[in-house]
Parts: sequence; C-alpha cells; structure tokens
Amino acid sequence: MSTDTLTRPGTTATKPTPREKPPARQGGFASKLSVNGLLILGSAYMVVPVLWLLFASTKNAADLYGTSAYSFGSFALFENISAVAAKDGGIFFRWMGNSVLYAGFGAVFGGLISVMAGYAFDKFQFRGKNSLFGFVLVGVLVPNTATVLPMYLLASLVGMTNTVWAILIPVLCNPFGVYLARVYAASYVPMETLEAARMDGAGPIRSFCSLGLPMMMPGYVTIALFQFVGVWNNFMLPLVMLQDQQLLPVSVGISIWQGYAVPQPEFVPMVITGSLLSVIPLLVAFILLQRFWKSGLTAGAVK
Repeated sequence: MSTDTLTRPGTTATKPTPREKPPARQGGFASKLSVNGLLILGSAYMVVPVLWLLFASTKNAADLYGTSAYSFGSFALFENISAVAAKDGGIFFRWMGNSVLYAGFGAVFGGLISVMAGYAFDKFQFRGKNSLFGFVLVGVLVPNTATVLPMYLLASLVGMTNTVWAILIPVLCNPFGVYLARVYAASYVPMETLEAARMDGAGPIRSFCSLGLPMMMPGYVTIALFQFVGVWNNFMLPLVMLQDQQLLPVSVGISIWQGYAVPQPEFVPMVITGSLLSVIPLLVAFILLQRFWKSGLTAGAVK
C-alpha cells in the first residue's frame, strides 16, 4: 500500500521552506590589494615628479648633481626665484601672463562655445544633426599636433602669424568639450523644464541663458578646467605660430631655457624653478573650483 499523501481538492499543499541563499562572497584580499596597488601607482606617477621639482628647486647647480634626488639642497629656492625673475628683465613672468591670457580666454569663451554647441545638439532638432555631431567626434580622435601645420598655413594667408590671435582663435574650438557638454545637457537640463519655459513665452536664447546655462554650470566649469589645462600645456601651436619671445607662453619659454642649459649649466636651476612656478596656477584653479568639477564629473551617472 502506497504511503504517499494525496492532496485533497480545496486544500493547499504545504510548500517546502526554500533554502537560504548563501551570502554574496566578498572580494578577497588579493583583489583589494590589486585595486589599491593600482591606485597607489597612479598617484605616485602624478605626485612623484612634482615632489622632485619641489626638492630640486631648493638646490643650486652643484647640489643638483651632488645630492640625492629627493633631498633638500642648500635651500636656494629664493635665490633661484630671484634669478628667474631677473633673467631678461623678468620675461618669465611675461610668459606666465601670456599663458594665463591664452588659457583663461580658451577656458571662459571656448568652454562657453562648447556648452552652447552641446546644448544645441541635445535639445534642438535640425537637418544633419547626427552627421554634424559625427564630425565633432572625428575631431576628438584627431590629435592636436596633426592640425598645427594646416592652421599655420591658414594663419599665414591672412597675416595672423606671430600675433596673439594666432593662439586665441584656435583655442575656441574644443570637440571634446562639445561632446561632454551634450552629455551634461542630457543629464542636467530636462526637456520638461524647457517646455514650461516655452509655454511662458521664453524663446530659445532666453531659455538657454536663464535655465540651461545655470543648470549646466558644473559641466561648464569642468569643461573650462579641461580647456584651461589643455591650453596651458599646449606646446606645438605657439611654437609654430609665434616668433616674438614677448608673446610666448611659459611652456615654450621654459623649453628655450632648457636648450640654453646644455652649454650653460646655470640655467638648470632656473628651468626647474620655473617649471615648479608654472604648476602653481593649475593647482590654484583646481583647488578653487573643485566643488564644481567634482559634481560635474558625476553627470550622467544617475538620470
């Protein structure tokens, strides 16, 4: 006789208690060690050269070759700064001012143009929109050094070489900034807000100035910082476009001093000290604007 229990109609069979799932296995020590090790290596790659500049700027020419790399010298920092300031009537600070002009102009106006273009690509519908944005993405892939010679030939046709405009006009174009601005516009500016503004009688320009630009301000600051750093570190464009030393940025000026340092070793401490001084504006810009670019880098993470 079968001992199986049959379930009568109208009765509910007792379901077996499901087994508890084992807890998710947490990352092991090896994975944490590898991740933290990569972060430490990346941090060291960026910090160690700056530390070397800090230590080397305290040394004179004899200490640079007679002491260890990461040790203080005879504390000749102020002497080196004085030598940099006195060289050729203080031309180094003229170079610094030129770099601030070029990078600041590119950051403010070039970033604004990128934000406007990215906003238009995301919010407006027009013929050839996808094709034009494809050209923008192609511009992201083209290295800046590949465009220096064509821009020089174009500038020479209109007599614009060896002028500040030969640097200021090209820095207004930033394809990568346009791409980032479109991402920020899609994340920060909802279409419902623009539709409400349109219902209230606001036109496209007023909607952008009153709603779009303020809502995209973290993205604008992030793009401006990227543009500032890119223009500040730009070397090939001013090297080709400019011949007057009074118009050179600090990156090209320091490279000229580095060429002098081979036959004249007294230029070596000035090159090192000038390189350290040229980093300070970048650090100040990132520290003062960190609350904007930190929030801007998270755009698109949550929609």
